[in-house]
Amino acid sequence: MIRKIFALLLAVLLSQNFVLAKTVQNKDNNMTRTDICKKNYATLFKGDALTSTGDDPEMLAILQKYIFGEVFTVGELNIKTREMITVTSLAVQQTLPQLKAHINAALNAGVTPIELRETIYQCAPFIGFPKTLNALTVLNEVFKERGIKTPLQSTATVKEEERYEKGLAIQQPLYGNEIKVSMQGLPEDMGSDVARFLTEVCFGDFYTREGLDLKTRELLMLSALVTTGNNTVTLKSHIKGNLIAGNSKETITAAIIQCLPYVGFPNTLAALRTLKDVLNEK
Repeated sequence: MIRKIFALLLAVLLSQNFVLAKTVQNKDNNMTRTDICKKNYATLFKGDALTSTGDDPEMLAILQKYIFGEVFTVGELNIKTREMITVTSLAVQQTLPQLKAHINAALNAGVTPIELRETIYQCAPFIGFPKTLNALTVLNEVFKERGIKTPLQSTATVKEEERYEKGLAIQQPLYGNEIKVSMQGLPEDMGSDVARFLTEVCFGDFYTREGLDLKTRELLMLSALVTTGNNTVTLKSHIKGNLIAGNSKETITAAIIQCLPYVGFPNTLAALRTLKDVLNEK
């Protein structure tokens, strides 16, 4: 009987400690957005936020408190993932000065050079190679400034003759044959070439690379589509792909909201409505 009572008391204490630990973990709820902003900014940029310097200190104060003091508190994304999403969005938009700042911030937050390179590499099928090369130029400038030797080690895993097979092995469970079917009926069956290119390039050349896992790749590509904001069908498809890859609806929601300061309310609200439509379908 005494052992049972002791076990019961221990269970209660452990439960209380769990609640306490959870409260401490979420103690930012008791901090002002200014406090949270300063803490996150120092981690990312190794400097002070809200310094009231420069030509437009009011705009910077609004921006910094909103992004680092509010948006950064939404959802359970870690700071590394938030910065990779930000880097993706800025690369898609070609806002290169801001991209450079956030590449540095991502490195400061613990994102590895390989992870950053893969983040930008895999933008190519979604934004084209010229914009991707522009972003890589900025990335390599940062690497050189920080003494990171380039080129980085190769993370390719497929042989030339394996591109379609290995790509299809990733594509099929996530997206089935939807692209192949949608491209049917074009003159001289050229749509089948496009469907093959997608399998070989997007999934065979990029998704098979080491450095990022499948869940992260899908989340970052969702962020790219939120940023472009012009293809609801593709966005819906990648929301479903994210769910199949293992990203929770909460993670997907937080990732979309992380794009908000960089792409604005219209694109973000549209993406959230698309997410709701997908979740309601399920």
